Amino acid sequence: MSDFLSGYSIQNWLESCPQGYLEGTVDGHAPGDKEPEFLLDNPILHESSVRTTVQLVAGERCALAASSGLINSAPDYASKHFLATQTLDEARHVEIFTQRLYDLGVKKDALEDTIAEYASPHLVQFAEVLLEKVDKGDFIAGVVGQNIVLEGMAFSVFELLHASMATSNPKFAATLSGTIADERRHVGFGENRIGSLIREFPEKKAEVEGMQKEMSFHMLQTFTELFSKSAAAVQEGNRLSREAGDAGENTGRADYNGTDLNGMEADAIEDVLANTVIGEFKTRLSRIGLEYQSPG
Repeated sequence: MSDFLSGYSIQNWLESCPQGYLEGTVDGHAPGDKEPEFLLDNPILHESSVRTTVQLVAGERCALAASSGLINSAPDYASKHFLATQTLDEARHVEIFTQRLYDLGVKKDALEDTIAEYASPHLVQFAEVLLEKVDKGDFIAGVVGQNIVLEGMAFSVFELLHASMATSNPKFAATLSGTIADERRHVGFGENRIGSLIREFPEKKAEVEGMQKEMSFHMLQTFTELFSKSAAAVQEGNRLSREAGDAGENTGRADYNGTDLNGMEADAIEDVLANTVIGEFKTRLSRIGLEYQSPG
């Protein structure tokens, strides 16, 4: 456990995160950065941004509840310490994505109503599947659901959003960069800690794989719902990008795993994201001795 202890200690977290890539930032971005005017002034892009950010808040609220809830069921202090740092990471994510909703014009007294209006029902059910395991004190299933499935999904979603925002919205892209670094650490913990526990308790495999299958179903349904509702915004973004190119502005590539997202329709982007997430699930689950279960 020595490498595990050193790699996931609170000291390591302090040096890499608050004293590292987050130093000098405010809500994950440079002080004074603003949401771009074209996004705030365009009703189609504005609503889509609110909808997308609501999903991030809902997902991170689930992650906060799961990581904090897993601390007491962790079988060793190294895991407890790491989950304590992850809990603070997730609380920060909730805070910065909530702040983005405020930056987009959502009033503080309308926050919960906005989340209730835009949060995908399948994302809510996704969270319920995970939190049921956490509430029962099932550490193995909870960490797989949280640090492999939820965090693995979030990692890929954040990378896609970062690729699409890197040029057009530096403020949000910077916020996403910090969350990506956090998620990479969280997923690494899941892989490094759970593999040995799966080998120790092989009777858990079927149950955990069943949970993964159910969570993956709700994840893919969430993607389908959101990309369907984002089709007009994607088309509007493509139109603005073409106009910028015609005006001689260099919009660059929106590179996501070797695919240029610029000019792609919403359903094509959905396919790229879903295939990426599932591919990552298969790889990570295999590393800890589990087999990916397709929801259909």
